[in-house]
Amino acid sequence: MKQLYPDIEPYSFRHLDVDTLHSVYFEQCGNPEGLPVLYLHGGPASGCKPDHRCFFDPGRYRIILFDQRGCGRSRPYGELQDNTTWHLIDDLEQIRQHLNIEQWVLFGGSWGATLALLYAQRHPDAVSAMILRGSFLARDSDLHWYAESGANWIYPEMWHQFMTLIDHQGVATDVMPVFLELLFNGNQQQQMNAALGWSIWGAQVALGNAFDLSAFQELDQKQDQEQMLKQVKIEAHYARHRYFVDNNQILENCTVLAQIPTTIIHGQQDLVCPLEAAWSLKNALPQARYLCLPNSGHIAKGDEMIDALVHATDCVAEQLLVNTHG
Repeated sequence: MKQLYPDIEPYSFRHLDVDTLHSVYFEQCGNPEGLPVLYLHGGPASGCKPDHRCFFDPGRYRIILFDQRGCGRSRPYGELQDNTTWHLIDDLEQIRQHLNIEQWVLFGGSWGATLALLYAQRHPDAVSAMILRGSFLARDSDLHWYAESGANWIYPEMWHQFMTLIDHQGVATDVMPVFLELLFNGNQQQQMNAALGWSIWGAQVALGNAFDLSAFQELDQKQDQEQMLKQVKIEAHYARHRYFVDNNQILENCTVLAQIPTTIIHGQQDLVCPLEAAWSLKNALPQARYLCLPNSGHIAKGDEMIDALVHATDCVAEQLLVNTHG
């Protein structure tokens, strides 16, 4: 059973001015001469964490983490202007060119898998391999399941709490317009209630039985509340613009990825991105390695999921380094 590699500190970190408004944070750790790998965090807006460095063998990988526009340590925090999927794709390419990397491995989960697929479709020659976890395909049906009709059948009590916080008494399919109106145009309390409801709902669906409501009951500091509001606004900004992609765009453009070694890993108990997404992606990428994990959910936690992810990064390193030096 594989485990995470030990904690590691960056040997380099900085902000890169990607335009006149946004400056994105990125860091590097591991082996400066190793196989470049880019960690793509989820969200949108969640940011990178120290344990994200630990999915990779630091002796073999040059590990690159970055915080997407408006979140984490990138500046300005919470900024929505010029914050779209295609700005993020351009940011990745700017980082790659800044670091003089010819090709890199993409490792992305959830929204990070979305970005990996879209970046690879635009820049296939820059991608040496992909490892995708809990893939989110940014289809209308994916958002419908999560925020309108689907996951609410699994957690009706928490869904009711979300609807109560946004003072909504109508049908489920009307929730998103009501939520978005309050979040962006409501008074201060309405905005905060909408953000809190969305955050609690997201945590419940993602964490399942590990969900702990007390973590939100402790959000009593104004700074924490404001940070939560800005983060939710970025998530909602992407959702209301349907993630700035056409419906089914990712699946329809998978033919350009045929030569990229790809591993698709998905938890069968994932209720944020149900397994159908990974199965559909596998059908669009028949050459991909596909792993369904029966005891795992959406997040990159638990022995089964960590074992699969670390095994995947080890296998990619062995394959690509053999091809490079063999």
